[in-house]
Amino acid sequence: MLIFTERCEDDGPIAGSVSLPFDLRQRSRLRVEVGEGALAGSLVGFDLPRGSVLRNGDRVRSAGGEILRIDAAPESLVHIAAASGPALARIAYHLGNRHVPVEVGPGWLRLQADPVLEGMVGGLGVVPVRIEAPFEPEAGAYGHAGHGHSHGADTHGEDGHAHHHHAHPHGADGRHAPRIHDLLADRQSR
Repeated sequence: MLIFTERCEDDGPIAGSVSLPFDLRQRSRLRVEVGEGALAGSLVGFDLPRGSVLRNGDRVRSAGGEILRIDAAPESLVHIAAASGPALARIAYHLGNRHVPVEVGPGWLRLQADPVLEGMVGGLGVVPVRIEAPFEPEAGAYGHAGHGHSHGADTHGEDGHAHHHHAHPHGADGRHAPRIHDLLADRQSR
């Protein structure tokens, strides 16, 4: 089985493409069937760096140099448009409190279909609309798609003892990628 191990910017010939929903584009290890191109019908694997998120149009390369294009597959989404900026910000705030991946567009938000969240949005005075579309949620303020990071390194301090340091580009507290409520809280504290 052909294994793709790295994201690449290569404009060379593409051996195939796969269409994946967002949930699968977040996985670093995956087996999929190639949909189009010379590799169409072949089962291939991904062994990407942990934390990789593939976006529509990204390319991945195998050790042998084969290139595969990633397409964002249409999936069931909820489209939310509000009458005003403050109304939309209020909805984004409540979604952020639930750590929901959200795609932000001009005057609208999109999230993966979820009846509970649709009810919450309806309770805030907006009618959510189900659509089929590719989903490209925000990557977060402190990182970007595919940003790998170290979960720690042992170093020796001035006292000669080993210290374990954690790098958390996902948020100041290391719990999650920053969400809108983190950004709003940061602005209010200034």
